[in-house]
Amino acid sequence: MGRYIIGIDQSTQGTKALLVDEAGRLVHRADRSHEQKVNEDGWVSHDPAEIAKNVLAVARAVVDEQGIDPAEVAGIGISNQRETTVAWDARTGEPICDAIVWQCARAQEVCDRIAQREGAADIICERTGLALSPYYPAAKMTWILENVPAARELAREGALHLGTIDAWVVWTLTHGAEFRCDYSNASRTQLFDIEKLKWSTRCCRLFGIDPAWLPEVTDSDACFGMTDLDGFLPAPVPIHGVMGDSHAALFGQGCYTSGQAKATMGTGSSVMMNVGGELTRSTAGLSSSLGWRRHGETVYVLEGNINYAGAVKTWLRDDMEMIEGPAETTDLCFAANPASRVYLVPAFTGLGAPHWHAETRGAVFGMTRTTGRAEFVRATVESIAFQIFDVVDAMQRDSGVGLAELRVDGGPTRDAYLMQFVADMLRVPIVAAGNDEMSGLGAAWCAGIALGLYPEDVAHSVVPRASWDAKMHENDRIARIKGWRRAVKAAIAFAG
Repeated sequence: MGRYIIGIDQSTQGTKALLVDEAGRLVHRADRSHEQKVNEDGWVSHDPAEIAKNVLAVARAVVDEQGIDPAEVAGIGISNQRETTVAWDARTGEPICDAIVWQCARAQEVCDRIAQREGAADIICERTGLALSPYYPAAKMTWILENVPAARELAREGALHLGTIDAWVVWTLTHGAEFRCDYSNASRTQLFDIEKLKWSTRCCRLFGIDPAWLPEVTDSDACFGMTDLDGFLPAPVPIHGVMGDSHAALFGQGCYTSGQAKATMGTGSSVMMNVGGELTRSTAGLSSSLGWRRHGETVYVLEGNINYAGAVKTWLRDDMEMIEGPAETTDLCFAANPASRVYLVPAFTGLGAPHWHAETRGAVFGMTRTTGRAEFVRATVESIAFQIFDVVDAMQRDSGVGLAELRVDGGPTRDAYLMQFVADMLRVPIVAAGNDEMSGLGAAWCAGIALGLYPEDVAHSVVPRASWDAKMHENDRIARIKGWRRAVKAAIAFAG
């Protein structure tokens, strides 16, 4: 009889379950999507009950579809979409409103109001490592308290639970026995003191949040409770290995030591560096967070989020109608005139890390009469690499550590031209993961390590899919980076 770990990856678009065997290998995957609720004001919501239902459905399906005896499941790990916020009745377990998704900016007014208080934004950033923003759960929780009558009533009755998706999933899987979140998710709420490692009384007060409404913060590899998947398993198994998705991907990529970094590329890109056991505060426009806490030891990270990675290829296909599919860009890039120096700044919704200019919009520079489809596509693809370069450059300045390599995962890593260009810009090897399920695998491996099923270095047993070394002449590289920086500066200046 084998022993398996189920890795649950609850993401923005849907929920996946990964069946991982006793050697740490991915055996099977099951998926369920959930509704993306977007109203006329652009508010983005999810139904927490639908998510809870899908978690159970995929966890059962990934076992049934392989004909595995449920008794062979040894434990469960969870990775989750970060910042998405849920509010529910602690007595009944019923959500009192739809979850507010990380993308949703409906709480901007809350942040504007807090920012008017002298020193408030600085206090929040100092305590939490995060710039004041409606992106994070704190302002979303305040919005719920101010706009959902049931929240105020439950708060008065001492029966309000506010949490991130990991806390909600743990609560539902344990039938309300456990109200917990892990350190990585806590560090993204904008309510957690990442130096003192506890809910910040000062930040909670600024947002009008009672810490009693928040979950207990638990080590990422600790036991979060027991679940039988609502009767599917013959006996309850422990939930271990709970992390936010980007943190789980860092763990899955084997970035266990200070100075190691990964870039997860999807619609956008999360670039994250392990900076070790000491908090590194960014002065270059990055976020400081907790990577995870295992064996009672804390790992800190620096992170920069890029809004447009794979999304620029979708833009080329759906809006510009220049390509039929993302895979087509590789050949076009190689076919483009090598002498072309066109730069596209994909600031369609502003510039994120490390620039943080919300009013900047997309711009193209350097076109000539001979600029054609291939050159425009190449400039668009290269913009992904330039944005990653900006974040990595900021990370190296903040941490004082030179990057030895960058580990990457996600769909865009299958673009050979893009990966080579990233290697050329960073001047370090780029190593692509063996598959694109690093968040779910990271959580599953963390759970398996905690249960004694896997060795600590299980991630290193996975063979990378491909790697790229820098080839570009240094003078050419420097000239291209200077051109990109001029383009970004001009785009910002045009915005005023």
